[in-house]
Amino acid sequence: MRTAAKTALFMAVLTLLTKIMGFLREVFMAGFFGTSFINDAYVMAVAIPGIIFAGIFTSVSVSYTPIFSETVEKRGIKEGNKFTSEAITIVAAIAIIISILGIVFSDQVISIFAAGYEGETAALTSFYLKITFSQIIFTGAIGLLKSYLEYKGIFLAPIVTGYLQSGFILITIIIGAIYSHYLLPWGVLIGSILHIVALWFVAYRKGCKYTPSLEIGDSTKKIVALAIPVFIGSTVNQVNSFVDKMLASGLSEGSVGALNYANLLIQMIITITITVIVTIIYPRLTQSLARDDFDRFNDFVSKGMNIIVIIALPCALGAMLYSEEVISLIYERGAFDATSTDLTGSAFFFYAIGLTFIALNAFFVKIFYSMQDMRTPVICGAIGAAINIVANLLLIGPMEHRGLALGTSIAAFVNLALLNIMMRRRHAKVRLVESRKKLLGIVFSAIISVALSYIAYCFLADIPMIAALLIAVIVAAVIYLVLLKFFKVEELEMLKNLINVRG
Repeated sequence: MRTAAKTALFMAVLTLLTKIMGFLREVFMAGFFGTSFINDAYVMAVAIPGIIFAGIFTSVSVSYTPIFSETVEKRGIKEGNKFTSEAITIVAAIAIIISILGIVFSDQVISIFAAGYEGETAALTSFYLKITFSQIIFTGAIGLLKSYLEYKGIFLAPIVTGYLQSGFILITIIIGAIYSHYLLPWGVLIGSILHIVALWFVAYRKGCKYTPSLEIGDSTKKIVALAIPVFIGSTVNQVNSFVDKMLASGLSEGSVGALNYANLLIQMIITITITVIVTIIYPRLTQSLARDDFDRFNDFVSKGMNIIVIIALPCALGAMLYSEEVISLIYERGAFDATSTDLTGSAFFFYAIGLTFIALNAFFVKIFYSMQDMRTPVICGAIGAAINIVANLLLIGPMEHRGLALGTSIAAFVNLALLNIMMRRRHAKVRLVESRKKLLGIVFSAIISVALSYIAYCFLADIPMIAALLIAVIVAAVIYLVLLKFFKVEELEMLKNLINVRG
């Protein structure tokens, strides 16, 4: 456990650095282009290939892990490498075909996914899209190689190799602001090429052997069968986010950018905390089931649930209470003025309502996937997406872009409730909550600690905002830790190991 704790700490730090680079990109975009049509075009051009392609590649990489675990445990690493080669070949072929179609029909894609874009905005988005579609060719292989390394217990290298991509995109934004905004999407394409080259070098050194072959073995056929429902589910999740952008494209200028900036901050919080935990636990879930060790599987599930709530809930409450302050501190400079802060801050507040639900959804889905039950999350996600669309249509009128953010949070709650119900009905042996009393203690501790921190913050109105926020965070953390200790939450000791890297 101590080794896992150290790994989680280093992952969190490296992921934080990655997200800092990502935020620097957004800060530079905000400073150079504000909430202008250039930013709206860039955001949409990056998002559209994701909605079309990311679901395919996510489905393959997620389905890959349990099958690879089963193949290696029962047939050896040689067969595992053969399976990996076949998966990479299939993903590359699909990516090339669909990417070409996307480039050829970019104008038509814009008319569907960004119907509110007209004139110069639509033309620029179409130009950007032709380049960002090309980048997706490398995305699938990147996902598979990451999954391979994570199964091997190598979690840090995939993060570090991603610095090449993030760094090059940042450099291109600066160059684009100085010379021409037409250079912006090239950073995405070239950065992806650098990323996959570095990742392949690491995977090769760790035993990954790629053998080109058109043969499709039984394991590969199985991954295709499992990937189809995962693809549908991933697409549904992308739709939840993309529907916001599509509807926002018909609102006032800057609405798309405001939603994007707010959602990026929410995703950063989730990535540097929850995603780290889920990434470490998921291979262990698949390995436990491959070895028929259900007690160990349940232990990972119940402890993972508690840790996610311990981290996500206070983050969500804090984000809601300090939404305007956080957005102002991070983004407000250059072309990102007080109006942009108001637009983004209100969206951030309503996205934050669903932060805990989004975090738990991610873990629930991985539990289902580890059991090779790919269909249940699809059903729940589809219903959640329908709820998201209905809520968006009902709320966009009275609340504008804020209603779109709230609709996403409502959909996340519905999705989580459905996943919980289906887990209990279809997989009754899975122990989600070890102690309800402990869970209630965690919730109570989070609410009290964040509430008291806000009272402290209100008394610090005369000092600089950044200092007041820092003190408020410290107050919340101290009270939270004391309360968790009082309620005897043993997962607190696991979290303490994250910062105790000695021995």
